[in-house]
Amino acid sequence: MLTELQIENFKAWRHTGRVRLAPLTFLFGANSSGKSSLHQFLLMLRQTVESPDRRRVLHTGDASTPVDLGSYVDLIHRRDPTRALDFELSWKLREALDVLDAKTGHRTRGGAMTFAARVQAVGSTPPRVQVASFSYRLHGVESHEDLTLGLEREKQGAYRVVAHGYQPVMTMGRKWPVSGPSHFHAFPDDLQTRFQNLEFAPDLTLTLEQQLSSVVYLGPLRERPVRLYRWSGEEPEHVGWRGERTVDALLAGQGRRFNLKRKRLKPLQVMVAEWLKRLEVIEAFAVLPIGHGRDEYEVRVRAPGSREEVLLTDVGFGVSQVLPVVTLCFYAARQSTIILEQPEIHLHPAVQAGLADLFIEAAAMREDGAPRDLQLIVESHSEHLLRRLLRRVADGSVDPETVAAYFVRLGPSAAVIEPLDVDELGNVRNWPKNFFGDQTTDILEQTRHARQRRQLQAVG
Repeated sequence: MLTELQIENFKAWRHTGRVRLAPLTFLFGANSSGKSSLHQFLLMLRQTVESPDRRRVLHTGDASTPVDLGSYVDLIHRRDPTRALDFELSWKLREALDVLDAKTGHRTRGGAMTFAARVQAVGSTPPRVQVASFSYRLHGVESHEDLTLGLEREKQGAYRVVAHGYQPVMTMGRKWPVSGPSHFHAFPDDLQTRFQNLEFAPDLTLTLEQQLSSVVYLGPLRERPVRLYRWSGEEPEHVGWRGERTVDALLAGQGRRFNLKRKRLKPLQVMVAEWLKRLEVIEAFAVLPIGHGRDEYEVRVRAPGSREEVLLTDVGFGVSQVLPVVTLCFYAARQSTIILEQPEIHLHPAVQAGLADLFIEAAAMREDGAPRDLQLIVESHSEHLLRRLLRRVADGSVDPETVAAYFVRLGPSAAVIEPLDVDELGNVRNWPKNFFGDQTTDILEQTRHARQRRQLQAVG
């Protein structure tokens, strides 16, 4: 699970400062304030580590990736290629990592990791991107000693190994520099031939790749429903960036069972149907084959107050838009970090509020009796969602320590992120001015104008 993010010189951000990422993290703010850039950055890192081109420092995107940020200059703050892109990412390890120094017998055991890197450009037409430095820090849990290992580019262009809390031992007769890194994060293959006791370096790289690969994303513009869906039996990784594989996921996950602690297990489609009913968007829901042995399916629903089942295409548009959100909250693999961008689009206020309950329950959900340890990072404009979240903090349904809520605004020269100070009663101590508009002024002005009109009518 991601625990902290810090970025310098990325798009609207001069410096984010240290941003705590909780199991339930919410980002609110005006349009074009910079809040989308935070999850775009994580998605860029994911698509980079998955790129087969190991020489590509950052994969900024194309038509086949969830985000397309353009050129390196496009993503640098103020489009100034002389600025370096610095970032730091921290996360909890899925399993404790043991590093044993074969030369000394010293062991470091860690349960959390921090990765930091600096990327910069050289040249101008176009600039060539290179890694200036990167490092992994394993946070010790037993000896309280951290171990740091990384690479740093020297002025001559060669890379040297940098270590703290650990002493690398060079191999006799191989004292020349190591090769450059792969992507922005991976140690070169010749590191282990240059040093006698750095065989654990690939394990550090793997922990970051696993963490980034667990990031899944659902965007704000979701696919329209269709009358027939084809499924040939494959198991998609997620519901798709636009929700286009939602029905595939529902069919592929038929054997999966979910429950809250001390509650009975329920199949995926049952959980999704129950939540659609709780949100009051439909009364009944099912994915059904159109005939025996056919690979074509239809999604049939029954609207509240109706006795007739109809196709998903024949009910309100909001149902098809919330279906991928609900499905992803249960279908995502254990220990996933789910990024949801504006999940409330096309939904009326009561459903927007209900999404907060969905996210709280999804984070607490278990699969086959084991915790799923999900993390949700939600970008939203919905006051209704936030107020329901605050209500759940107040009534004890969610621990305030598992929630992080932020307001993002555009300052005079860069984006600014402000943590909302939420107490245990759900009160926001630092509610930003005009956060969701000035409702009090609107009500007062409405009352004043109504009074004036009545006075004029009385005179007339």
